[in-house]
Amino acid sequence: MSRGQEGRANALLGYPADARLLIINADDLGMCHAVNEAIMRALQEGVAQSTTIMVPCPWALHAMERLAERHGIPFGVHLTLISEWPSYRWGPRCSRDRVPTLVDESGFLYPYERMAEFLAQARLEEVEAEFRAQIETVLAAKLSPTHLDWHCLNVGGRPDIFDLTVALAREYGLAVRVYEQSLIERLQGLGLPTDDHFILDSYKLQTAGKSAHYARLLRELPVGLSEWAVHPGLADGELLAIHSDDGAYRRQSDFDFVTSPEARAIIQEEGIILLSYKPLQTVWRRTS
Repeated sequence: MSRGQEGRANALLGYPADARLLIINADDLGMCHAVNEAIMRALQEGVAQSTTIMVPCPWALHAMERLAERHGIPFGVHLTLISEWPSYRWGPRCSRDRVPTLVDESGFLYPYERMAEFLAQARLEEVEAEFRAQIETVLAAKLSPTHLDWHCLNVGGRPDIFDLTVALAREYGLAVRVYEQSLIERLQGLGLPTDDHFILDSYKLQTAGKSAHYARLLRELPVGLSEWAVHPGLADGELLAIHSDDGAYRRQSDFDFVTSPEARAIIQEEGIILLSYKPLQTVWRRTS
């Protein structure tokens, strides 16, 4: 992003041009108990400001119960079309006969390594049916999400899926997390606030030295709206059994940093303004 465009979201959100804004969103709520517990603690005790729920996952009901108990926690719907763990999988919210191109031979959502195959065959009307089912499940629980984003699929994975998501966000009065510069410029040009900068996906960071890396990123945070998609988890027996790689420890390292006194101290020292998606949602609703 050019210097002249930095902080465009600031103006749309009513912040000074030189303000450094940061959304720390805890992804994957509902995935399992260890993730639910870590995320709720990161929101209550740490610097995480919002979360996103994976509605098809086995622990989504527990997650929605926790959100209902703690009204006011900002959260979005982590639209889920991928089921990535070999021995811990989930299917669609829709009945499988309604969305046959979204499920593999075993009846689960496609695994990450078959994403290209999935994207080549997924019918848009089935994607829409599943996305609506996930959003409506949250609404039926009398919860009020703030935004939509995607699990494992950057900007939806296909242009038509991205456009569908934006249309659903406008219909339901929600904001959208956006990754790519051309899409950021497109939506901000319509008066819709988005992140100004490419989003940080914490799961792609190495565990070793992560806290020091996070500390440096906070001190170097640019002007405008940035977002970190963090993935807190507790590396207990459940999470270690689910992850075949070092993912449990990556999630634990995220939890450790976002709940640390160091994180809060740096944010205060640097004058960083922490946001959730609520202010973005307010503007998206005004422009609907």
